[in-house]
Amino acid sequence: MVMRTLTDIKEEIDEVSDRRLRVMRKLAEGYDASLAAEHQKLEELVAQLWEEQRNARAMLRFGDRDVIIQRARQEERLSRAA
Repeated sequence: MVMRTLTDIKEEIDEVSDRRLRVMRKLAEGYDASLAAEHQKLEELVAQLWEEQRNARAMLRFGDRDVIIQRARQEERLSRAA
């Protein structure tokens, strides 16, 4: 999996958030089913981007998740054997 930089993720969050704001303003003028559907998709995309950013921050701070889990399991096995 290729990890994007925090800057790239933040830029995309800003772009999608701006688009979401424009859609919300149009929806405030009057309901449109296609705009409502687009708004929902944008909300989901923003949530995914925030999750990606949290994961990227955790990776930078703590390292690769799989390596951490592998190390914890190995330590657990050693403690059970002792």
